Amino acid sequence: MENERLPFLREKSGRLPIQPGVYIMRDKSGKIIYIGKAKVLKNRVSQYFRNVEEKRDETEKYSEKVYQMVMHVYDFDTIITDSEFEALVLECSLIKLHKPRYNILLKDDKGYQYIKIAPKEYGRITAARQKLEDDGVYIGPYISSYAVREAVDEANKVFGLPTCGKKFPEDFGKERPCLNFHIHQCMGVCRGTISLAEYNESLSQAKDFLKGGSKQVVRTLEEQMAEAAEALEFEKAAKLRDRIQAIKKVNERQKVIMSPVEEQDVIGFAQNGRKVSAVILKFRGSRLVDKEDFPMELGQDLRSTKEEFILRYYSLREFVPKQVTLDEELEDAPLLAQYLGEQKGQKVVLHVPVKGEQRQLILMAQKNAAERLSQETKRTGKEIAALSELAQLLGLPHTPKFIESYDISHFGGADMVAGMVVFEDGRPLKSAYKRFSIKTLDIQDDYAAMREVLTRRLNRYTQEKGTDSSFGILPDLILLDGGKGHVNAIRPLVEEMGFDIPVFGMVKDDKHRTRAIAADGSEIAVTSFRSAYTLVSSIQEEVHRFAIAYQKLKRRGSMLSSSLTKVPGVGDAKARALMKQFKTIRAIKEASAEELCKVKGITEPLAEKILEALNE
Repeated sequence: MENERLPFLREKSGRLPIQPGVYIMRDKSGKIIYIGKAKVLKNRVSQYFRNVEEKRDETEKYSEKVYQMVMHVYDFDTIITDSEFEALVLECSLIKLHKPRYNILLKDDKGYQYIKIAPKEYGRITAARQKLEDDGVYIGPYISSYAVREAVDEANKVFGLPTCGKKFPEDFGKERPCLNFHIHQCMGVCRGTISLAEYNESLSQAKDFLKGGSKQVVRTLEEQMAEAAEALEFEKAAKLRDRIQAIKKVNERQKVIMSPVEEQDVIGFAQNGRKVSAVILKFRGSRLVDKEDFPMELGQDLRSTKEEFILRYYSLREFVPKQVTLDEELEDAPLLAQYLGEQKGQKVVLHVPVKGEQRQLILMAQKNAAERLSQETKRTGKEIAALSELAQLLGLPHTPKFIESYDISHFGGADMVAGMVVFEDGRPLKSAYKRFSIKTLDIQDDYAAMREVLTRRLNRYTQEKGTDSSFGILPDLILLDGGKGHVNAIRPLVEEMGFDIPVFGMVKDDKHRTRAIAADGSEIAVTSFRSAYTLVSSIQEEVHRFAIAYQKLKRRGSMLSSSLTKVPGVGDAKARALMKQFKTIRAIKEASAEELCKVKGITEPLAEKILEALNE
């Protein structure tokens, strides 16, 4: 597919002003298909039309969505604004109005759920699929039916509210209490010993528990317990004590989903190829009350996709929390915070935690996003989470599909070899593993050896690009078994050869365990990123194992071939040729002179000498 208007669009975009604004892409019929904002209109818009075919074919990193959009653009308009923030607000407004097909749209097509508290005598707490025009109290709406069911179940158990089908007060004393009463999960209203006032007090406490979280309810119950004890109402105090303990047990069971911030959304992302998943954990009253997840397609890169998602999500929501907790810093974070603050009418904080409870909540959101994405792919949630963490840690524009790792091995400077292992989507791709014998060095020089190997590998890509050969696939990331010295030796080489491939090193500690990732003159701590750490450690162990195995094999071959060189007339070349043909000394001994003569350079008299020497 080709857009014949590209030369016109390229020329028109080159004449745009160097000012902030909004650009509007239209198709041949004049319909708006994409709306975006720009800090500098000329730079941003011209990127779409500059060598789009080459970007897509050569790097395979040009977004399919962006490519398809560019192929359908017939013309575009721009609106100049006074500031980038004005452009942001205008972009949101125009997207809401026109709903262009190539913008990320978050449609409210999920069924909402509510928690209903019936208004009648001895009212119940239940889950409701819709909000009816009745006298009931509705809490919500929530997207997650699971979260609603869990909250209703907890409230009923903690406050001893009935969940059976009996009607009160009609059914007082008609049957014996059910099992829930005997296991202390119901107050036993059916016995007829609970007054309406006492019941309504428990129901009111349950409502406060659902709306405000457990902290305030516990404080209120503790005050009531103290008052009852002072008034010598020990039975009432004991009931309140048991209720407090029940709430604390629920909290203990759910401690991983309690938030140190009273009101916040925690947003985590995961990526696998062109697919991205976002998960929003909603905390109100320091308690997890709901979860939303959104699958989408990757935009130009992961960070811009995150920014666009957050902007679209909150522009379609009436409620904005006081804090939005993210998994990494975003370029337009100040603009996003300003926009969300204006939506809410007060300051909104965008927070990126690096440790503590907040960091654990981010990891929880990322894990949920990875699991959501794993449902649409053949990869596990752990593999997706590891690649997403690694991309975030290294600042990569997208998660790496193909990772190549290299290690140099030798024995006292002799028999220098290199191993290359390949991981595809976080798993070893053993069919693509390669072994290299170092050809250009007579002395030990790990940096020079690594340069030789990478030069040969990238030259093979140039030769075999587009074929079925594994050399014809370009890696998204190169990991070297070594520190910043290796990175400084290889990264310039890769750039000089015309390739844009991120290069990092894997640093070991004194116990030969992965400690950090080496970048340009610095190290990136990886141990706190558990999934990424596990992946990098497995890659480092695998490439080291593979290189060592080849070095041992070669050294064994050298040792065996040395016994052949003791035969007059057999040098290194003939010894290597014999070992290559027969593999072992035993096979050579058991061969006939005629079979040995099939090896280049071996004459019949020399074959007789070899057999005589080996058999002696």
